[in-house]
Amino acid sequence: MSDPHRALLARLLGPAGPEVSCEVCFERLDEYVDAELAGRDADREIPGMAAHLDGCPACREDHESLRALVSGEPS
Repeated sequence: MSDPHRALLARLLGPAGPEVSCEVCFERLDEYVDAELAGRDADREIPGMAAHLDGCPACREDHESLRALVSGEPS
């Protein structure tokens, strides 16, 4: 199987580990961003959040916007 096909298959199957829902992501995104900006292991604190952000464009956009807002960096 070629690399593009493997990548597509991996996206269709989803992550191998835990993943949070959009609802949980929305509820805990501030904690996740705080942990990231503090240099802590954010995905260890909220397992599955990174996998969800990788696969959900809407939540990823919220994450990028919140992170930019809290850190003072442009998004």
